[in-house]
Amino acid sequence: MTAIVTRIKPNLYKDSVALMRVAEKLLTDPAISRATLVMATPANKDILQEAGLLSSEADGAAPSDLIVVIEGEDNAAITAAFALVDTSLQGGSQAGGSAVQEVTPKTLGMALTERVAADNTHLAAANLVQISVPGAYAGAEALKALKAGLNVFLFSDNVPLEQERAIKQLAQARGLLVMGPDCGTAIISGVPLGFANVVRRGSIGLIGASGTGLQEISSQIHVMGAGVSHAIGTGGRDVKAEIGGITMLMALDLLAADADTKVIGMVSKPPAPEVMARVIERAGQAGKPVVVVFLGGAAMAVPDNVTQTDTLYACAAACVAAAHAGESAGEPAGEPAVQRGSAPAPAAIAPRMAPGAALGPLPAQSATQSRDPARRWLRGLFSGGTFCTEAQVALRILGLPCWSNVPLDSARVLPGLQRSREHTMLDLGDDDFTVGKPHPMIDPSTRIARIAQEAADPETAVLLLDIVLGYAGHLDPAGALSAPIMQARTKRDLAVVAFVCGTEQDPQVRSQQEATLKAAGCLVASSSTQAVQWAAALLRPAKSHQP
Repeated sequence: MTAIVTRIKPNLYKDSVALMRVAEKLLTDPAISRATLVMATPANKDILQEAGLLSSEADGAAPSDLIVVIEGEDNAAITAAFALVDTSLQGGSQAGGSAVQEVTPKTLGMALTERVAADNTHLAAANLVQISVPGAYAGAEALKALKAGLNVFLFSDNVPLEQERAIKQLAQARGLLVMGPDCGTAIISGVPLGFANVVRRGSIGLIGASGTGLQEISSQIHVMGAGVSHAIGTGGRDVKAEIGGITMLMALDLLAADADTKVIGMVSKPPAPEVMARVIERAGQAGKPVVVVFLGGAAMAVPDNVTQTDTLYACAAACVAAAHAGESAGEPAGEPAVQRGSAPAPAAIAPRMAPGAALGPLPAQSATQSRDPARRWLRGLFSGGTFCTEAQVALRILGLPCWSNVPLDSARVLPGLQRSREHTMLDLGDDDFTVGKPHPMIDPSTRIARIAQEAADPETAVLLLDIVLGYAGHLDPAGALSAPIMQARTKRDLAVVAFVCGTEQDPQVRSQQEATLKAAGCLVASSSTQAVQWAAALLRPAKSHQP
């Protein structure tokens, strides 16, 4: 029988990414079944309550306290886990000694004081603050930063919509940029913020109300041999009518005025109609090529300089084609340096993709695989919400409607998340699946369990998986899924299609992750778009795969 132990660390704040990484370390011990580290906010207490992990001690903790809950096989394992928590939270710092140590500011006020006092240092020149605090406090911190003249990258979620509107209206009045709330990814002048990939500097500027959408497009641009000047996240709610696309419109103006940006790419779910009209009108005034992908949106009339695409790959390819056309006309391409590592040999510039265009046939070996006629359903298990949306869009075009926890059509909400129904696409990073657990980009345990469950379903024909690389993510996501995939394939007549979002310069190394997946028996596609097309093709009778 397992034991659950809760400890409270009073007045100790750590951001959610740091806490998720500590939980990931703990879960590498097979004797630890659950590990949760959260600030004691009301919202987090509700999550713990739903997961059956809220003790009376945790319920009485103050919002500034850190709650640590560990479930393990025995007291020895739990004691060792708490010792690891203490070491990790201390960050390996050493007390004593005569060496001068740099003290990390613990509040925005401390950082601003040091910034004013700094003399010709990087801190004195800082003009952006990254905020990752509980949502109840994030708005106030963002307002402090804006009043101090700082742009804001707001990683925090659960910020009330009316606060987001007030924050962004103040930023707009002061000529400052607010990325977020719930902004997961950005790259500013080559510096990654949140979940981001290591990509080449170049002439393509990106804007996204979608974190993994920005990751896939920027990574594909890198793979195609081009580069990114900036990638500006807006937060998913920015394109709602209540916010009005304030950050997206400001980002458009910034990239239009940026001399190093020659092409602008944009990714989002369809904005509110009035917001979309303003965005397209502003894009038409950019004076540069603009490529947009509003996933799931209908075709629309656009200005001559705007290209509409319907997939992430098509958006990346159209951006690269436009940048290449500019280079051919004698325009500079921008700084080609790679942030880390060395650049691969430039790939052939991909042609502009037509909406819904195919990206190549299935590998030859997949055409000869036998298929049990009873196995007829496709199951997508995604860590990236944008990939879940794109898959639904592509499958809808192919006449294969899906059930989902985040459906395109509200009539297709999956009734009960514990079991899939017909074709099902799941966003495992949604709140539905992260109660009391880290995000699946960091902790693969939820997806591992679901792979086994879907493989045991006698009607599952194909599994579709994303592997997302980059900063703050799992250091070997393909390796973590390799054994579960092999077990699933040996037990059942099952096809597994996967793709890797990332680059060779990422800490996890794209080619190594792809090799691990292939060794596990996966069909490894070159993009999210190709992966869903392959998965759909595998549902047809084997004879239809013959060239």
